[in-house]
Amino acid sequence: MHKTIIPFPAVHQLAKTDVAYATLDPALKSFYRYAPALENFHKAIADRKGINTPRELLAQVLRDQYKNLPNAAPVIDQIEALRHEDTYTVTTAHQPSLLLGPLYFIYKAITTINLAEAVQKETGKRIIPVFVLGSEDHDLDELNHIRLFNRTITWSPGLNGPVGEMPATSLLPVLEELKPILGDGEQAQALWAKIEQSYTQAETFAQATQALLHALFGRFGLVVFNMNDPGLKRQFIPVMRAELTEQVSNRLVSAAIEQLHERGFKTQATPREINLFYLTPGHRERIVLENGVYKVLHLDKTFSPEEMLRELEDHPERFSPNVVLRPLYQEMILPNLAYIGGGGELAYWLERRTQFEHFGIPYPILVRRNSVLWFDKDSIKRSLRFGFPATRYFEETDTLVRAYVEAQAEAEVSLSAEIADLHRIFEHIAQKALVIDPTLEKSVRADEVKTVDHLQQWESRLMRAEKQKHEVTLNQLRALKEKLFPGNGLQERSDNFIPYYLKYGERFLDELKAGLDPFDPGFVLLEDM
Repeated sequence: MHKTIIPFPAVHQLAKTDVAYATLDPALKSFYRYAPALENFHKAIADRKGINTPRELLAQVLRDQYKNLPNAAPVIDQIEALRHEDTYTVTTAHQPSLLLGPLYFIYKAITTINLAEAVQKETGKRIIPVFVLGSEDHDLDELNHIRLFNRTITWSPGLNGPVGEMPATSLLPVLEELKPILGDGEQAQALWAKIEQSYTQAETFAQATQALLHALFGRFGLVVFNMNDPGLKRQFIPVMRAELTEQVSNRLVSAAIEQLHERGFKTQATPREINLFYLTPGHRERIVLENGVYKVLHLDKTFSPEEMLRELEDHPERFSPNVVLRPLYQEMILPNLAYIGGGGELAYWLERRTQFEHFGIPYPILVRRNSVLWFDKDSIKRSLRFGFPATRYFEETDTLVRAYVEAQAEAEVSLSAEIADLHRIFEHIAQKALVIDPTLEKSVRADEVKTVDHLQQWESRLMRAEKQKHEVTLNQLRALKEKLFPGNGLQERSDNFIPYYLKYGERFLDELKAGLDPFDPGFVLLEDM
């Protein structure tokens, strides 16, 4: 496996804030506490000293969640270590996704595992990698499908409410569709066994996702955690009470967003006055305060202030933090040092620092997950005919097409030299005109624009004629570019892990783990040589 680092600014699909944080743009410095560097984890550990974390409850909840999973001994050992004050976590999170969704789901897990190992070596402390499942999310359309071998597999449970709580039995049609697609090869049978066991022995979609993650990454000690637990929610009552009565998050996060806007960065998650949902079977609806009365939207439920606070004390499990509050909940429950996320996620974490400080919760180090372009042997073989190194495929398709055509053309296609000569000639004429009659310069410049435009049109005609000679090859080039960057987007946001697992088996995960460093300073290109 050959590894190349592509600088983040060279990957045009990445957002401005993503590149800015990944390159530690000074404009963002005030929005995080510590830069993502190993030496700063000593400071993060010091910040955690004296912070009350419900370690015994956390360990017990995790033990209960793992009691029915096979081969859980390595993870149980990790869970038991969480009871000790000198054990810490590094954490990523994502909503449960059908068959683990796009590849970046996998990259999150691997980055977290590798970061835990690196921080443990640096600090001498026990560091546990944790993958939090956002099981209370209800955005079914975001997670109910995968792209697999140029077709889309969709899960349609026909239900509403938190996706993680939907019954795993609703996944059976997906399994029926998936099995013949996998085929009968050795790797296919091994993968099918993992998926079938994970999806048929679980009660909920969140449990099925936890089981599949465990089947793939349990051997690395990854702890998969569902925070939707009544006992853990009780720990979060003080923050939820403040959210209901003071609406402090709206004020603090809105102020941070305004400051980011002033620096040219976009909003990621707009806060609401109350950033809590109310949970009932099959529903997750917003709580709003209108005329002194709390209402649950789309449900016939209203509460006086006293009733709402009593409901919170009696049934904290009925309250669900949205994206603005969820980071606080996570960091209150876990003895966490770092959050690992994609560019979009870290952008909304950057809006939260003052919110964390208000509630006295340590703000974690933000580490960008690894981003990867996997260049398999077939793609390498196909690319040889074009004469481009793998790194060039990060360029725009039109740029690659033009470069290939110019390299193959029998005569020079570009008229850039002629256009440059033309600019020099007109500059000379303009200077003469300026001396003779200043009013003539404008006419000279207008003629310059027209003449250059004519030359550019001729250049386009020459390019079109040359492209026609290489139409078949250029279509092959476009097809390869589409495979590597589907829809001109990133492979990791489109492809599922299954095709790679079918081809490489567990070697795919092993190669990723060995080839990725959580502090890689750019987009990672891996070529399967």
